[in-house]
Amino acid sequence: MAQRNGSDLHLKVGVRPRVRSSTGFSVIANVPVLNEDIVNDIAKASMTADMWQTLKDFRQVDYAYANSEGARFRVNTFFQRGFISMAFRRVASQPASVSELFLPEVVERLANERRGLILVTGPTGSGKTSTLASMIRHINKTRECHIVTIEDPIEILHSDERALINQREIGFDATSFALAMKAAMREDPDVILVGEMRDEETVHAAIAAAETGHLVLSTLHTTNAKETISRIVDFFPSQQQNQIRSSLAGSLRGVICQRLVKIVDGTLRPVIEVMVANGRIAQCILEPERGSDIPMIIKESEFYGMRTFEKSLFELISQDLLDPREALMSASSPQDLQVMLQRTGR
Repeated sequence: MAQRNGSDLHLKVGVRPRVRSSTGFSVIANVPVLNEDIVNDIAKASMTADMWQTLKDFRQVDYAYANSEGARFRVNTFFQRGFISMAFRRVASQPASVSELFLPEVVERLANERRGLILVTGPTGSGKTSTLASMIRHINKTRECHIVTIEDPIEILHSDERALINQREIGFDATSFALAMKAAMREDPDVILVGEMRDEETVHAAIAAAETGHLVLSTLHTTNAKETISRIVDFFPSQQQNQIRSSLAGSLRGVICQRLVKIVDGTLRPVIEVMVANGRIAQCILEPERGSDIPMIIKESEFYGMRTFEKSLFELISQDLLDPREALMSASSPQDLQVMLQRTGR
């Protein structure tokens, strides 16, 4: 996979391995068909005895794997039709900078916040982990502080620079996100990274930490800023939702939503929607009936660093990096992007 510059490797009994890369989802033809013994041996070699037991008990297990050359992978090993299958996702061994990931400058500005909640959202495989790691890298290089990360699994390793960083892995260093979040409040953190907000207890703890003077970074599998607000509120029963809206309106600092598009050279590039919390956004959070105003506020608030997916796509088109037809298929509002293109004669 590394030799082919692939992003994912799939191993399944009875077929040859497949690699996902910028050129497609291809079979590795010079490798024989995998039998049960080969896949089982690879699985055992990639994990500890405790992980193997977890796999047998729960029929699936997540973990990080590093090969002898230092390449790192996120692995999900699981059973299907009674046989073991494996999915490897290649991850960066070292965090990239915001500029190296082609992210807008507002991402660094949000990372400079001293308190509050910042969410990075998008579908699986859209680069959320890399974006969060670039924000932690920026904080590490610019602030003397204590950073605690809670991850499942740890993917990108950070070395202490100006900051002290403790990285905790679910299953090894902590038993759950919720319990690790509670413990983090007793560990004198300035910054807390929660790999994913999966349940009401974790979301509540993250918002509480943000309200009490910590900077909290986390992810959600949502497609845009408006949906992100709704998803957080929906974690809670109806009788608690007004209180959560009030807490969120006071603590949320920004939402970074991202997707990946294939540019003309065949590589992937992020396109970003950014919502920066201001008074108008806070009112939309407090008043559910105003939630539909959020996309328009983002569109009108470039001064605050906000941007729409369409602006990100238009920038790539303007740099001759993206075909307009490809961009229109990736846009949230193709009509808005079409108007931008017509104004510039593209």
